[in-house]
Amino acid sequence: MPDIPDDPAQTERTRETVLRYHFSWKYRDLDAVMALYHPDVEYNDFFLNRCMKLGELRDYVLSTMPRHPGEALEHTDRIRIDGHTAFIQYRTTLHGGEGLVSFRTAEAVTVRDGLIWRVNEFASLVHEGADARPPIQTSAAISKLGLSTRQLGFMAQDLQDYFLHGQPFLDPALSLQQVASATGYSRNQISYLLNQVLGQSFYRYVNQARLQHLLQRLQAGNDLRRMDELAFEAGFNSLTAFYSTFRRHTGMTPKAYLKDMYQAAEKLPALR
Repeated sequence: MPDIPDDPAQTERTRETVLRYHFSWKYRDLDAVMALYHPDVEYNDFFLNRCMKLGELRDYVLSTMPRHPGEALEHTDRIRIDGHTAFIQYRTTLHGGEGLVSFRTAEAVTVRDGLIWRVNEFASLVHEGADARPPIQTSAAISKLGLSTRQLGFMAQDLQDYFLHGQPFLDPALSLQQVASATGYSRNQISYLLNQVLGQSFYRYVNQARLQHLLQRLQAGNDLRRMDELAFEAGFNSLTAFYSTFRRHTGMTPKAYLKDMYQAAEKLPALR
C-alpha cells in the first residue's frame, strides 16, 4: 500500500472524485468513467473472483452500466467517505420462485492522486423471507459463467420482458434452448439464473408464466370456457402440471378459486 494522504483534505478530494465517478456511471458516460481510473487501477470483483487492470475495465464497465436513461441502483445507504476511501452500498432486487431475492453489493473505492486506484466489490445473494433457502454458489461456477451481479439482474429483466411481450410459454413444447437462442444468453447462464438465483427450475418458471396468463384472462371476465381448455391454450401440456402449478401458486383448487372470484364479483355492486 503506497503512502496515500488520509486526512480531512483527502476526504474532500476523495468525495469530489467519487461523486464524479458515481454520476458519470449513472448517466452512462463510459469515457468519463474510464478517465477517472488511475493508470495502476485494480478492480476486484469478489463475486466473480476476478481481478481486472485498466486494459480489461472498459468492456466490464460497459456491461454493468445502466442500459436506459433513468435506470438507477437502489442504494441502501448514503455514500460514506473517510480519507482516501469511499464506501458505496446498493442492491438489485429480483422476483424469485419463492419470493424476492436480492444481490446486496458493497464497494470500497480508494482514491490516489485524484483518480480511482482500487475498487473492491463484494456481493452476496439474499433470499428474502423467513422460509428462504440458502443459495448454492461456487466461485468456480460463477467465474465460468462470467456474469456480474448487474449482468445477472439484466438477464432476469430480459427474460421477464421476453416472456411478457413474446409469450413463448404458449408453445407447449417450449425448450430452454429456444429461450436461450431468443434472448442471446447461453443455456448454462439461464439455468444458473433460474436455479441458483431465482430458486426455480426452467419448467416451473415457464408454468408460472402460463398460469399468470390464464389468471389474467379469468379476471378480465371475458372467457367463459372450461378451465382445462384455457389451461391447454395457455401452453400447459398436461392437466397434472396445470393443477400442481395452480395449487402451488394460489393455495387453492381451480374450482375453489373460481367460486371465490365469482362471490367477490357479486359483492361489488353492494359496495358502490
